[in-house]
Amino acid sequence: MPLEPLASSSQKKSLFSIFLDAVFPILCLACQKRGAWICADCQKKIPLRIEQECPLCKKESHILGATCFECKGSTALDGIFSATYYQIPIVSRAIHTFKYRFVPGVSVPLSEILIDALTKSNLPLPDVILPVPLHKRRLRFRGFNQASLLAKNISENITPEIPIPFYENTLKRIRYTKPQIKTLSRTERLANLSNAFIIDPALTPDIKGKSIWLIDDVATTSATLEECAKVLKKSGAKSVYGIVIAR
Repeated sequence: MPLEPLASSSQKKSLFSIFLDAVFPILCLACQKRGAWICADCQKKIPLRIEQECPLCKKESHILGATCFECKGSTALDGIFSATYYQIPIVSRAIHTFKYRFVPGVSVPLSEILIDALTKSNLPLPDVILPVPLHKRRLRFRGFNQASLLAKNISENITPEIPIPFYENTLKRIRYTKPQIKTLSRTERLANLSNAFIIDPALTPDIKGKSIWLIDDVATTSATLEECAKVLKKSGAKSVYGIVIAR
């Protein structure tokens, strides 16, 4: 009697995917429809920000989120562009699921929201895209850097024919800090992040004279983006724009 052929690795993966989908189905975080973390119908309902704010004073409105004239000397950031609003339940739920329930797949719809907002804006495309880095200890705990997943998706898909360079390890986090969510004020957040980031001197050509999009999931006081921007500007970056899902 002839032996049955062994299942190929692709067949095994397919069977495993079917098993996972049956036991742990992917459900829309808004309507519970099966098949996507944010279904197409619910994603269409998420409003994109029309006006942005100065990253420092948050008083001056600007369509691109540029730093206002009065704040230019007080921050290394040239602006912060936010795709949508954290107060929208599906947005806050998706970000929480992404970061704190450790679900990397949520990066796909969140990246699509970011790309949609950026494409509809007049924000000039950058030379380079960088993620806000995680300390290696937190990276081991979470298993992935949420900012890196977002940055990579944006790099590959915002201009599909000519991907924008994505440098995952140019900016490094060398000091383990307590989570920013556990700090109370911008001053405390800045102190918490002081000297936490560096750029390897050998990698400064990656960013010298370049315009940079610095990607993160959320900006609250913008302290993390600010500290990263300081390091990038000291290494010769021409401009640094924070790009986030929500503020």
